[in-house]
Amino acid sequence: MPRYRRNRINESVTEEISTILREVKDPRVAGAMLTITGSDVTADLKFAKIYYSVYGEFTEEEEKELKKGLRSVSSFIRSQLAQRLNLRITPELSFIRDNGVKHGADIAAILKTLENERTETADAAEEEEDDD
Repeated sequence: MPRYRRNRINESVTEEISTILREVKDPRVAGAMLTITGSDVTADLKFAKIYYSVYGEFTEEEEKELKKGLRSVSSFIRSQLAQRLNLRITPELSFIRDNGVKHGADIAAILKTLENERTETADAAEEEEDDD
């Protein structure tokens, strides 16, 4: 399958699952602020990895409950996906937490701290030169 077709399918799956998740009634999933960050459908369209991120901090127990909830609603999501997308085969879904957003925010915070320290050091050096 050409790469551009697979990219279009990945984008369509990501958009549709984001929409479908708003309709889910399972409290484990509906209560979490989920964002679908991407999807990766295999070339034969049998399997799809769905990457998601969660807003806020979760304990291990809450994370496990969320994963159980996603597993339990995956059949509903798959059936809705089959109705909405015109694919010969509807892929089986597996959900994977994407920590990229949190990781990016952590890196931005570190860079900001370093920038502040550099500015303070430069200001202190400038004051020493003025005193001389």
